[in-house]
Amino acid sequence: MSDKIPNMDFDADEVIEDFKSKFKWPSSNEVEVVVRPPKVALKLLLSFIITAVIGAGAYYMMLPAMNFKSTDFYTFWFVIIAVFCGVFYVLCGARTKIERREYCKKRSVFPIVLVAMMLLVMVVGYISGCTLLRAKSYSELVDVKESSFTEDFKDINYTDVPRLDAATSKVLADQQLGSLSEYKSQYVVSNVSTQINYKNHPVRVAYLEYANVFKWFNNTKNGLPAYMMTDLVSQKVAVVNCVEKFGSGIKYSPTELFNERLIRHLRFQYPTEILDTPNFEIDDDAHPYWITPVLDKTIGLFGGTDVKGAIITDALTGESEYYSMGQIRTDNSLNWIDVVYSEALVIQQYNYHGRLSNGFWNSIIFQNDVNVTSSGNGVIAMDDDVWVYTGVTSSEADTSNFGFILCNQRTKELRYYKNGGAQESSAQASAVDLVQNYGYMATFPILLDIEDQPTYFMSLYGSGYTVKGYALVNLDDKTIVGTGLLDIEKSHTNALNAAVENYISALKDKNVVDENADADDYKVDANTSTVAGENVDGDTDAVEPEKLTVTGEITDIKTSVNDGNTVYYLQVKDKYYYITVTDCMDVLLMKKGDKVTVTYTKDSDKFIKADNVEIK
Repeated sequence: MSDKIPNMDFDADEVIEDFKSKFKWPSSNEVEVVVRPPKVALKLLLSFIITAVIGAGAYYMMLPAMNFKSTDFYTFWFVIIAVFCGVFYVLCGARTKIERREYCKKRSVFPIVLVAMMLLVMVVGYISGCTLLRAKSYSELVDVKESSFTEDFKDINYTDVPRLDAATSKVLADQQLGSLSEYKSQYVVSNVSTQINYKNHPVRVAYLEYANVFKWFNNTKNGLPAYMMTDLVSQKVAVVNCVEKFGSGIKYSPTELFNERLIRHLRFQYPTEILDTPNFEIDDDAHPYWITPVLDKTIGLFGGTDVKGAIITDALTGESEYYSMGQIRTDNSLNWIDVVYSEALVIQQYNYHGRLSNGFWNSIIFQNDVNVTSSGNGVIAMDDDVWVYTGVTSSEADTSNFGFILCNQRTKELRYYKNGGAQESSAQASAVDLVQNYGYMATFPILLDIEDQPTYFMSLYGSGYTVKGYALVNLDDKTIVGTGLLDIEKSHTNALNAAVENYISALKDKNVVDENADADDYKVDANTSTVAGENVDGDTDAVEPEKLTVTGEITDIKTSVNDGNTVYYLQVKDKYYYITVTDCMDVLLMKKGDKVTVTYTKDSDKFIKADNVEIK
C-alpha cells in the first residue's frame, strides 16, 4: 500500500464551475465576432427548396384560399415563414455555433417585419369590420320584407308537408341501406343530407361514405355507386344506383381521399375563392351534383360574410362551373338548385338585422326593438323553393315568439310575419305532454295554415327515431292540440287524418273557428304521391306498395336487442317475421300457439320485416 498522501489542495467549487463551463451556451454579449456561415447563397437556395416542399405539403393539407379576406391565408404564410427561418437556421449551423446564431438573428429582420405587417393588416381589417363601428352595415346584410301569412301559406298543400326531419330520415336511409347486401358491408349513409324539392316534391338526398379506409381502398376506383333519396311525405327511401342510371359512380365527394376529395378538387380549380360547405343535390333527372357556395367578406376585411356565387360540380365527372348570384336568381335553367345560403348564414344575418338596426350600443344597453331568432329552425317547401323557417323572439329569455321569418335558401329573399304565439320548443312540449305515456318526442315544427289559423305541424317519434304519429298545435294558443297515433290508427294516413279531426275539434271547443269548419278539407288520401321508391325514374304519382299478409299460429318466439330496441321474431308457417316493440306494443302479449295475422311488404327466404302483427 502506498504511503503517499493524495493532494487535497483543490477547490471543489472551482472544479464544478470548470465542468459546467464546458457545457454552457455562451450569451450573445459574450460573442465578440459574428461569423458569416460558408456558402450562404447555397444554404438560402436549399432553404427555399425545402420550404417549398414542406409548403406544398402544408397547402395540400390545409387548402387555404389565396385571398386576403381569408384568415387561413395568413395562417398558411405564417407557417411558411416559420419553416423557412427554421430550415435556414439549421443549415447555417446556428444550433451549435453561437456566432452563426447571431448572424441568423441579424438576417431575420425581414421575415419578422413581414409577419408584423401581416398581423397589422389583420388587426386593422378586423377593427374596420367589427360590429362596434359598422353596426349599420351589418344590419343591412339582409333585406327584410313584411308579408302576409294568410296570403303566402294558402297554397301550401297539407298533403305535401314533410313528415320527417334530418334525424328520422337518416334512420330510414340506414335501414334501407342495411337491407341491401351489395352495399351494407362497404358503405354507410352520410350524417349530412340536403332537403330539396325534386319534381316539386320534398325529399332529402344523402350521399354514401366508405365504411372505413380499407373499404375506400377496395372501392375508390369505381367511386360511390349510389346515393339515398328519402321521400319526406310517403317516408319511402330509394337507393339511386348511379352506375346503372348514369354509367358511373360518384367519383368526387367529401368521403374521398387525395385528389378526389371534393374540397381539394375545388381548391385546385379555384385557388382564390373562399368556399363554404358543399351541399349534395340532384337535378330533375336525378343526376347528382355538389353545390358549393362561394363566400365574400363585405364589411372590413373579415366581417359581413355573404354569398357571391356558387360552384356547380358534377359529382360523377368532377367538371365544375361558377355562377354568380345574379345568374342563379334569374337563370331558369338553374331553378333546380335549392340550397345556396346555409341555414346558419341566413339566421346569422337576420340576427345582425334584429340586434343592430338601432345601433351597437342600443343592442347592449337599451335594447329597443332588439329581436333575435328563436332556438332551432325548420325547412319548408314553397313556390318550388326551399325556405328556412324560424321564430322571432326578444333578446331576453322568453317562451313566446312575436313573429317568424322565412328565408329562401336559393335567393335569400327574406319575409317577416307578425304572427306571434308559442315558441317552437314550447309547442313541441305541448305535443309531447299529450302523449307522454308513450314516451314519444317531436320533430321541429313546420308552420301551416289550417282554417286561417297559424298551426304548428310535427311528427312524433319513438326511441328508434321512427315516426309513431302526428301532432298539430295552435300558434296563438298552445293548449289547442290534435294528435293521431299509429298504434291506434294503424296507418300513417289514418293517423294524419285523426290529428286533423282532433285539432279542428279542439279549435271548435275553444270557439276559435265556427261549427262549419270541416276536417275533410285537410285530410290526406291513402294514395299519397311519392317520388322515392319503385318509381324514382318515372312520374310522381305512384301509390304505396302492395301489402302482403300471412295468417297462422306462432310456433316459436325469439327476441334480441338491437340499438336499444327489443326485436321479436315470430315463427309463422316456417318463416320468422320480426318487428320491434316500439312498432307494435301488442307483440309483448303474444305467446306460442296464438293465431296471428302478419302484415309485411317484402318477402324473403327466412327473415321478413313485419309492418304489423295482430292477434286473431
